[in-house]
Amino acid sequence: MSDQAPYTPAPIALFVYNRPYHTRQTVEALRANPLASSSELFVFSDAPRSETDCATVAQVRSYLHTVSGFKKLTLIERTKNLGLADSIISGVTDIVARFGKIIVLEDDLVTSPYFLQYMNEALEIYRDEELVISIHGYVYPLKDQVPELFFIRGADCWAWATWKRGWDVFQPDGALLLQELRQRKLERQFNFENSYPYVKMLEAQVLGKNSSWAVRWYASAFLANKLTLYPGRSLVKNVGFDDSGTHCGLDTRFDVELSATPIAMKRITVHECGQAFIAFRNFFRSIRPGFWQRQKNSILKRINRMLG
Repeated sequence: MSDQAPYTPAPIALFVYNRPYHTRQTVEALRANPLASSSELFVFSDAPRSETDCATVAQVRSYLHTVSGFKKLTLIERTKNLGLADSIISGVTDIVARFGKIIVLEDDLVTSPYFLQYMNEALEIYRDEELVISIHGYVYPLKDQVPELFFIRGADCWAWATWKRGWDVFQPDGALLLQELRQRKLERQFNFENSYPYVKMLEAQVLGKNSSWAVRWYASAFLANKLTLYPGRSLVKNVGFDDSGTHCGLDTRFDVELSATPIAMKRITVHECGQAFIAFRNFFRSIRPGFWQRQKNSILKRINRMLG
C-alpha cells in the first residue's frame, strides 16, 4: 500500500508513563507502518505519581522529543498524575471531539506494519454503521479457527479505534453499569458464559479496588448491544506482561505472533460471530483452569464460617 490513502488517516493517541524501553518499541513499530508519515500522533505523558518515578518519566519524555516519521507529533506532558484511566478517558474525549475518530495505543503495544492500514480502512468502511462501536487490532492466541474478520459484542482495549459516536456511548459510572447488568440478568453472557470474571472486575472498579476504564468501556458497549470488529490474525502484541508495568505482572498467556501479512479488509455482515464467541470462551477457559471451582470453594468457606 502506498503512503497516500483515499481518506484522512485517523489521529493516533498514545498513552505513556514511565517505561522508556517499552515506549521506544511501541513508537518504532508504529513508525514502520506506511501510513505513519500521513498520521498525526498525540502522545499523552502522565506526570510522576511519586519521586521514584521522576527519572523514568523524564527519560520517556526526552526520547519522545526526538521522535520523527509522523505527519505531526504533539506531546502532552501532564503536570499532575492522572492515572491511566483518567488519562485515557480525558485524552480520548478530547481527540474525538476535535477529529471525530481516533486510534488508541498504550506504551506496551507493538504493532504490525499492517496495523494502521487495517484500522483506517475499517474506520472508513464502518464509519456510518451505528451497530459498530469500535475496531480492535489484537486477537487472543486462539486454538479454534475464526474468520479473517469477525464481530464480538462489546469493546476491547489493546490497540483500538472508534468514532465520536462510539465514544459517546461510554459510561464512566461503573455502579450504573453493574446495576443494569444485574437488572437485565446479563452477568453470565458478559462473562463469556462464565469463562472470564468480567463482572468481578467491574465490581472491583465500583469498590475502588481497581480503576479500570477498559471494563467500563466493554460494559458500556455490551449493554448498548454494540459490536467490535476483530482481525482473525493479531496485528498487535502486548509486550507489557514482563512485570514492569503498573497493572501487569509476568504473564505469557496472551503472547501472539504478529501477522506476517495484511488483513484482507472488506465489509462483512454486522452481527456477532458465534464461532468467534465460542473460540474466545474456550480460550478464556483454557487460561483460567480451576478459577470457578476456586470461587465456589471460597463461597463455601465463607458460608461455613457464617454457620460456624
